[in-house]
Amino acid sequence: MPRALWPLLRGRPSIRVILTEAVGGPQTPRFLVADTGAGTTRAPFELILKVSDCLLCGGQPSRTSVLRGAYAGSFQIYLLHVQIPELGFDGNLDVAGVLTTPFGFDGIAGFRFLNGFTYGNFGDPGQFGLES
Repeated sequence: MPRALWPLLRGRPSIRVILTEAVGGPQTPRFLVADTGAGTTRAPFELILKVSDCLLCGGQPSRTSVLRGAYAGSFQIYLLHVQIPELGFDGNLDVAGVLTTPFGFDGIAGFRFLNGFTYGNFGDPGQFGLES
């Protein structure tokens, strides 16, 4: 099984994703805090990113959804092409577009996304990883 590991950022688990507008198009790397407390398996989003990143990378508005918790209110959900090359992950995800993200991070990987992988520190407390 492929595994990808990233160092903790600011003491928090992080993952690196690549945002792409289209296959072969420009690649925009982003570091996201991995937050299993962000949403549920039925959340309307898999990732939370800045609206500007969603638009920059060709995100297609799909619907508006009401979120609760750290981001409370009505937010646009975009369909966005996301890759994690180390895992061979390449797919379109539901992304909530917000104005600000947690300090030091480009966004949040929520539980609905993380739950599709095996995740953890895999025996190294200084890093976080995903395994497909």
